[in-house]
Amino acid sequence: MKRILAPILLLTLLFPAIAFGETMDDLVVREGIHYKKFSDVRFTGKVTGKSQGTLKNGKWHGPFKSYWDNGQLKSKGNYKGDKEHGPWAHYDDNGQLLDEGTYKNGVKVD
Repeated sequence: MKRILAPILLLTLLFPAIAFGETMDDLVVREGIHYKKFSDVRFTGKVTGKSQGTLKNGKWHGPFKSYWDNGQLKSKGNYKGDKEHGPWAHYDDNGQLLDEGTYKNGVKVD
């Protein structure tokens, strides 16, 4: 058991973004690509806070959620290569559904 816990602890200490994620305040966007501040390496990892999801090579990829300042859900869906892909829903700041539809490679198909 100790053989398993030690590497996990070491990885968590060395690479906290993998375990805990970064917020958008920790990142900068250059030409549409996300980078950790003060770095020229494209960010890969979990993003937390008002925008929640995963960045892969600086681009959104996988499940995504965003929230209004008051904590209400703003949008949820899925990204593939930084483009909306699959079902998406958008809400107003009171939580009421505004729009929903299905996207393919960033284009709404229904």
